[in-house]
Amino acid sequence: MKAAVLHERDGVPRYEDFPDPVAGEGEVIIEVRAVAVENVDKAVAAGTHYAGRAMMPELPAIPCFDGIGTLADGRLVGFGNPRPPYGALAERTVVSAGAFAPIPEGLDPAVATVLPSAISGMSMKVAAGLQPGESVLVQGATGVAGRLAVQVARLLGAGRVVATGRDDGQLRELGADQVINTTLNDEDLKIAYADTRTDVVVDFLWGRPTEILLHAMVPESFAFPKPLRLVQIGEVAGSELTIRADSLRTSGVEIYGAAKGLGPETMGEAYGQVLEWATNGELTFALERVPLSDIEAAWQRTDLHGKRLVVQP
Repeated sequence: MKAAVLHERDGVPRYEDFPDPVAGEGEVIIEVRAVAVENVDKAVAAGTHYAGRAMMPELPAIPCFDGIGTLADGRLVGFGNPRPPYGALAERTVVSAGAFAPIPEGLDPAVATVLPSAISGMSMKVAAGLQPGESVLVQGATGVAGRLAVQVARLLGAGRVVATGRDDGQLRELGADQVINTTLNDEDLKIAYADTRTDVVVDFLWGRPTEILLHAMVPESFAFPKPLRLVQIGEVAGSELTIRADSLRTSGVEIYGAAKGLGPETMGEAYGQVLEWATNGELTFALERVPLSDIEAAWQRTDLHGKRLVVQP
């Protein structure tokens, strides 16, 4: 079969022949239909992700670890955790019999690959308890997941949506009421955050912008603080920051990880809601579709600007 094959850590996968997978006991073969290439996939391939060695213990191997495909009987499914070295970027892969779930008939396989990115935005409800009418700040809204989170906030009934990023990224067209450019100098960015305080923050950035955001939440005089629930999801702007004591002591800020509140029931509800929006067209997805044969060039692209790269064999 044809596959994208990685021969060295931090290398670029090449389109070439690879032995077909053979299903063992309790396994099934998946005919791959679409795979979203995300930053985490590149981190695993580069050997910089904490779970990279477990997910790709030996090379050569095929990158990416979930996607959409069909079973032998033609059913369309979402799958995950292929058996190494068989990743998802191939014509076929192999997974355990419990590592797939049905995809509703009629849903575009390429769109289905991006549903997890939209589900991350649901943390504003699952983790932070967003209520209709409350305001939301999407920190890092020009990326794929951030753009979807702007739409999710509006669909969940947010009364006001503020979006941040290094450019406007057509965010107002997606539902943002206000856009803050994070390339502002530190003092101007602090003022912008202070002037647009919201009830909930979903944070895909961390690093410098979030450090300034937290500093901006410190009140100028003693007062009972209005709660601000911040959900930490990503770290595009840096994995670390310094939190001043008064940023927590007097600001009303509460910080949660994106997995807060998640369990089989809440995950199922979040998935079902996102699936409904995707199926009826309320939630829109910006995709860049490429054939598997173009993987070497596609893997190195830096011009996607909020579009999700989706590879289709």
